[in-house]
Amino acid sequence: MPRTFIIAEAGINHNKDIEFAFELCNAAKNAGADAVKFQTWVTDLIYTKDNPRYKMLKELEMPFDFFREIKKYCDDIGIMFLSTPDDIESLNFLIDELKMPIIKVGSANLINKPFLKAVINKNNPVILSTGMGNEQEFLWALWLIHSELKFKNKIAYLHCVSCYPTDYFEVNLNCISTLKKWVNNIPNASIGFSDHTIGIEIPIAAVVMGASVIEKHLTINRNLPGPDHKASLEPKEFKAMVTAIRHVEEAMGDGIKRPCLREIEIRDMVRIKEV
Repeated sequence: MPRTFIIAEAGINHNKDIEFAFELCNAAKNAGADAVKFQTWVTDLIYTKDNPRYKMLKELEMPFDFFREIKKYCDDIGIMFLSTPDDIESLNFLIDELKMPIIKVGSANLINKPFLKAVINKNNPVILSTGMGNEQEFLWALWLIHSELKFKNKIAYLHCVSCYPTDYFEVNLNCISTLKKWVNNIPNASIGFSDHTIGIEIPIAAVVMGASVIEKHLTINRNLPGPDHKASLEPKEFKAMVTAIRHVEEAMGDGIKRPCLREIEIRDMVRIKEV
């Protein structure tokens, strides 16, 4: 079984404190995550001032220098830095200046054609969340990316429910199987899962179902103020999730029914033969 790419979603859980952001990077590294991911945006390029979300996003917006420091820190400790750009200026900054290796597209941009075109034109590997999307919108994104834009690089589409936290009855984990069928004949396309449930069981189940990417929020303390902390794992929990996923990968095997080596050693002693 291929190794699952595990993203520790720090997002905005840094609470605008660079030292706290560094602490999240350390926690992600120590937990065994492959990458730690933040969010980068310029509010005035996304919403007008009369939009209900404008004030909140403007207050949470961080300057590009903030992410320059985090990227350098990630390089120093040896973990991949990622950040989700929500506008083209942020996309250009993250890819052209910071040389971010993978572009993570958030669910809000699933049907944003100009933004998706800008992403595809970078020709980096892409991870695209599909929260809030329906069948028609997902298939439209597939058509745009693979037919109109003829994208050939690696891309993972993440099943996602954009509720923080997500209740178990809302997860609809069987969508992973549905999305896998839809991308089955597309070269370099795979399916993953961006999880917002409380606990570690659901992303582990997603890996068993074939998710190649797992994204899960990480916090230092779930009781901290902020919109995403309550839907996040604390460091020990995140490490337990990563360990469980690696055990599952090892246990999946190749599907061929045969005795393992240790079974072969004992079968002739214990097998009951018909007399």
